[in-house]
Order: sequence, then structure tokens, then C-alpha cells
Amino acid sequence: MSSPRAFDAIIIGAGQAGPSLAGRLTAAGQTVALIERKDFGGTCVNTGCMPTKTLVASAYAAHLARRAEDYGVVLGGPVGVDMKRVKDRQQTVVHNARGGVEKWLRGMPGITVIQGHARFESADTVRVGDELLTAPKIFLNVGGRANVPDMPGVEDITYLTNVGMMQLDALPEHLVIVGGSYIGLEFAQMFRRFGSQVTVVEMGPRLIGREDPEVSDAIREILEAEGVTFRLNSECISFAPHEDGVCVHVTCETGAPQVTGTHVLLAVGRKPNTDDLGLDKAGIATDKRGYVVVDDQLRTNVPGVWAMGDCNGKGAFTHTAYNDFEIIAANLLDDDPRKVSDRISCYGLFVDPPLGRVGMTEAEARATGRKLLIGQRPMTRVGRAVEKGETQGFMKVVVDAETKEILGAAILGLNGDEAIHGMIDLMYAKAPYTVISRAVHIHPTVSELIPTMLQELKPV
Repeated sequence: MSSPRAFDAIIIGAGQAGPSLAGRLTAAGQTVALIERKDFGGTCVNTGCMPTKTLVASAYAAHLARRAEDYGVVLGGPVGVDMKRVKDRQQTVVHNARGGVEKWLRGMPGITVIQGHARFESADTVRVGDELLTAPKIFLNVGGRANVPDMPGVEDITYLTNVGMMQLDALPEHLVIVGGSYIGLEFAQMFRRFGSQVTVVEMGPRLIGREDPEVSDAIREILEAEGVTFRLNSECISFAPHEDGVCVHVTCETGAPQVTGTHVLLAVGRKPNTDDLGLDKAGIATDKRGYVVVDDQLRTNVPGVWAMGDCNGKGAFTHTAYNDFEIIAANLLDDDPRKVSDRISCYGLFVDPPLGRVGMTEAEARATGRKLLIGQRPMTRVGRAVEKGETQGFMKVVVDAETKEILGAAILGLNGDEAIHGMIDLMYAKAPYTVISRAVHIHPTVSELIPTMLQELKPV
């Protein structure tokens, strides 16, 4: 048997963290093998953020066109949606981004790009097909995939996940979405706006259960107003083929015991792509859900092996994966001891209007026993939202009454995914809320009302 090809580092996976780490390592003069088994760019580029937000944009255009009369704009006829063109636009965005990542990688000096499925042979050796590779440093960036729950009848039907949704070029007549959380809600609104009948089936008593109840309720009301139907408390979900598509059996407090749809989307969480890497041969530990166990600097239990991105269970977002790269690069190359626990949780839900979230919910803050100050303002009292005719939602902030530091915030409303960043930055600075409450912001914007909200905090 020939000797393994030796490198300074091996990176498995070309998602958000892997290519950027390859760039830093090769710039430092190290030889790197980067292995990708399918599409460059990972979930975000291919089946996640970029294609879904491209579809969200098309759905928003259709929604705004239908509201044209509200703005005094007259259209020549009814608004139609060409799903083939919608898909083509989405695919163009994806292909350009994917191609850009691949071109960037292949142009790096000192890198060897290998396409194939990598599996560990030992703690420092990886096999790709007939080829063996070895390196003292190995980085996992293998991502995750949609979880297919073991629900009765699921193997007897044809179902979609987020991957299959990206391939649709015809409009579902009735889309039934199982899962009332972030992914499911984005697809629910966009396909309702495209023209599908949409029903969301959720096992819990409310949507996106990790959010405060008023956020969950407001999002449900926004989508219900657009014609999305919700079946909450669906505790015993099962599936069966039907002449019209798929029959989804539910157990709810009210409503019919079943929903029949032409298409079913399973949006019930994600699972890591760690079950076919040969981790046992390297002795790499995983938790009961399959996530690679890492420490605060993303090192696994095996010296010389790190895990980045969705596969380590430390975050399920593109921005946390990229931050994983930054933490590893800082520790290895910059003598800068950054760590995961420095990260403040923040994310968005890209329904329209979007939700921007950072830090604790009010429920989480109350559970700490702190004395709190709460600020809240409806978007009906935000001038920019009124001017644009998009006044749904509200903004809310939770402050520690003693330290004056912001513990968490939510902006559900126009530009909420952007406006939230002022509070994110303040939280990283560990500065009191008065820094923003006394700031002068630009008028007319959504952000200008954040100081006003902070000036009106009330104890709870």
C-alpha cells in the first residue's frame, strides 16, 4: 500500500467555515487538503439561506404587487407568479455563489481540492475513495441535514425537506408543513404568497416555542391574516397516501382530525452529518444526538481534530459557523485566545416582517432572578413603518435593572433583522443601555425609536 499524502491540515467540508480557514492556513504557508463530497458552499449557499431568502424576495414582490392599490399604484391586471422563473432566479443566485466559492478555493496557493466522501482511518488519516491523506491537524466542517422524524406512515408517502423545496418549479395546490418553527414558517408565508393553500401542523401549543409568547402570537396573527392555517397541539401526527396527495392525521383540540394536501414539507429540525465519517476509528466523541463534542475553543477530545459549524451543536447558523472559523484561526494563528462562550446568541426569522433576536427572552431573564426593566413599542408607533405601510409587529428589550446592561431584545417588524444590530453591538461592549438611549439616530428609520423605547423602560 502506498504511503498517505501528507499535508499540514485537512479540512472536511466546504461550508461557511472551511473555505475561510483554508484561506488563512494557506496564507500562513501551510499545505491544505480540502475535501467536499458534493456542493461547495454548504447548506447556506445551496439549500439554506441564499435560496430561501431569494424565494422570500420573490414572494415579497408578489405580496407588494397585490397591495399596489394601497400605495396608489394601478396595475394592468391580476398579479401572477411564474414558479419556473422564480426557481430559475433562485438557482442563478445559488450557482453564482457556489461557483464563486469553488473558484476561490481552487485559486488558493498551497491547497489541494478533492471531491469525494471523506472517512477517518485513524486520528490523523482520512480516506477519500482509494486515496489516503494524513495531517497533524484535521478540521470538520460537515454541516447537517433535515431531520426526518420516525412518525407513523412517513415511509409510505412522498415528502419534501428544505432540499426538495428548492427544486419545485410548479406551485403546490395545498402545502402541508409539519413543524411550526423557523424553517417551516418561512416556507409557509412564501408559498402562501406564491398562491398555495398552506396549513402548518405543529405539535406544541404555540409556534416557535423558544420565543416569548407575544412574539409567537404576533407571528401567528401575521401569517393567519395572509391566509395560512395553523393546527396547533397536533400531538399524534401520522401520514397516509391519499388520492389527492397525502393525508396528515393530527390530534388537536379543535378542527378536523386530518388534513389532506398535495405536498408535505417536513420541517422538524436538523441533524448533523456525522454518521458516515468513521469517527469511531479516530476515537472522536459525539453526544447522543450525533453532534461532535467540542470544548470552548472547538477542539474535540482527540488532539489535532477540531469541529466547526452545524456539526458541533454550538450553533445552527451561518454566522455561528463563520465565527467558529474565526475562533480557531485566532487561537492557531494569531495568539488570540478567543472562545465560543464569548458569543452572544443572535439570529433572525425571515418571515415578513422579519424577527431580529439577541440574547435572552423575557422568560429566560425572569428565570435568572434578576430585577428587570422592560421596554416595548408597537411598530404602529414607528414613523418609517407607517410611511411604508408595514406596521405589523413590535420591538422589545429586556434590561438588567442593576447593571443597566441589555440582556436581550426582539424586533419583529420592518427592518427588524437590521435594526437589532445596534443592541447586539452594545451587548458585546458590555455598556449600559443609556449609551443608546442618549444617542441621536437618523430620522426616519426604525432604529431611531430604539432610544425612545429605552427611555420608557418600566420595572417588572
